[in-house]
Amino acid sequence: MHDKRFTHLHLHTDFSLLDGAIQIKPLARRTAELGMEACAVTDHGNMFGAISFYNNMKAQGVKPIIGCETYITRGSRRDRAGAAAPGEKANFHLILLAKDLEGYQNLVRLTSKAYTEGFYYKPRIDKELLAEHSKGLIGLSACMSGVPSAMLARDCFDEAAAAAIEFEEILGKGNYFLEIQEHGLDAQKRIRKPLVELSRRTGVPLVATNDAHYLMPEDARAHDVLLCIGSGKTVQDPNRLRYGLPNFYVRSPEEMWAIFGEMPEVLTRTVEIAERCDLKLPTGINHLPVYPIPASDVGLSIDEYFEKVVREGYERRRQQVWERQSARGQLRHCMSDYQERISKEIAMIKQMGFPGYFLIVWDFIRYAKEHSIPVGPGRGSAAGSLVAYCLDITDVDPLQYDLLFERFLNPERVSMPDIDIDFCVRGRAEVINHVANLYGRDSVCQIITFGTMASKAAIKDVGRALDLPYAEVDRIAKLIPPPVRGRNVSIAHALEQVPELRAARENNAQVKELIDLAQRLEGCARHASVHAAGVVISPAPLQELVPIAVSAKEELTTQYAMSDLEKTGMLKMDFLALTA
Repeated sequence: MHDKRFTHLHLHTDFSLLDGAIQIKPLARRTAELGMEACAVTDHGNMFGAISFYNNMKAQGVKPIIGCETYITRGSRRDRAGAAAPGEKANFHLILLAKDLEGYQNLVRLTSKAYTEGFYYKPRIDKELLAEHSKGLIGLSACMSGVPSAMLARDCFDEAAAAAIEFEEILGKGNYFLEIQEHGLDAQKRIRKPLVELSRRTGVPLVATNDAHYLMPEDARAHDVLLCIGSGKTVQDPNRLRYGLPNFYVRSPEEMWAIFGEMPEVLTRTVEIAERCDLKLPTGINHLPVYPIPASDVGLSIDEYFEKVVREGYERRRQQVWERQSARGQLRHCMSDYQERISKEIAMIKQMGFPGYFLIVWDFIRYAKEHSIPVGPGRGSAAGSLVAYCLDITDVDPLQYDLLFERFLNPERVSMPDIDIDFCVRGRAEVINHVANLYGRDSVCQIITFGTMASKAAIKDVGRALDLPYAEVDRIAKLIPPPVRGRNVSIAHALEQVPELRAARENNAQVKELIDLAQRLEGCARHASVHAAGVVISPAPLQELVPIAVSAKEELTTQYAMSDLEKTGMLKMDFLALTA
């Protein structure tokens, strides 16, 4: 443990799309190497990486602090003009950190409503929304684009003081802090004394932050190129967005103490804030929606109704399939085997708490078939379930093919069942619409996915940003081998495998820079889109449980990608669309 400790409370991962260049796994390793006890994530306007950050930090023994750098409007979030005077920004930045589960839930609500109610170029909140969902949150005043730094930069001291006091009133005494940063920028130096004076007059404490956007000092050039990729500019453009000095990396505690050592309280305060943040996300909870039992069976429990429907399906299969196969001598097992298997599966599904899951899938497949929407016969391990066969979820008799139920559900590794369903592409939307009508439109949405800068794409992106000749960049990109078993070959592996690529890098300084920069950005999230198949169904309005976003096509999506969503216990379904 350091005698002089420091916690990063303002940090951007690559989920601050095309602005942050810090990938989460290397960040977790680096903070552990630096002996840091805690670290925050505060991506721009979203919580895309929150679950991955939480789990990776915990794996390295570092306390994760979930936060967000929100965009907050001057006026109403519903007002596109933002109540800004001519020449002034309509939006400011505000860091919010979750102290506990209540704070996390409020952050989920705020970032969701920023998309659904306040989106205008950026997902925006306002003071009204912040006041409504302020419990469990700590606020920091952010960078030069935050309040009150932007006001101090315009020499509006009284306005800055009023704003600081207002935010402290909204968040509660002791829950709002003024950020002081030092990256060598003239604007920061100019407001440093006014910021200290503002803290003295208002009583709002100062806290040191570093607004980290890349991991190591040597990543500064790659981050500069990333900004060019995001803005469509080249490094030669004098008017492009740039950070200037290479100081926006994850500084060590020693470096932060070297900068702010004469103000030790702004450093020790970071640790005090981190100690107040003690979020423990619940684990092992499955958020299954409640299947609506029909009025004719209203007295039955979910377990009882599930067994009733399965037994009815079993009887139908017996009459329509197994008796006919038996008469032709084609039934490979006796009916007592079927009876034993169905009873065993029913008991196991009840024991694991999944009757509702099977009823949900049974219902939307039944809807599709009743509305002449073609449905696939089933795929994957679900084909090993006799219950799935009796519910018409699959058309494969597992006993006829000696398929194991334990490949699908196993009490020794309790996880949500995963049944992929194929629908005709022309009917998929109708089935999803049925699900939304049944469980509530605010409880059903599609799942976000992130495109990353894979090896070839990274080389092409970097080449454009460096303004290199297209033919040369394309030649280098084509030296990357094609994907192997669906996985892209990394630049590092390509350099090992392709002598021509290795020679090009060694013999040409321009190509070396191209490849090295691409390698630093490889794997960064580049853009968000909608998962081709994934749909989440929630027992409550989604934004009570997970953050939601709005896609470029104005479709509601989760902010968490599928793998992270599953870790939160949400029910996700794969509605796969197939063409003939």
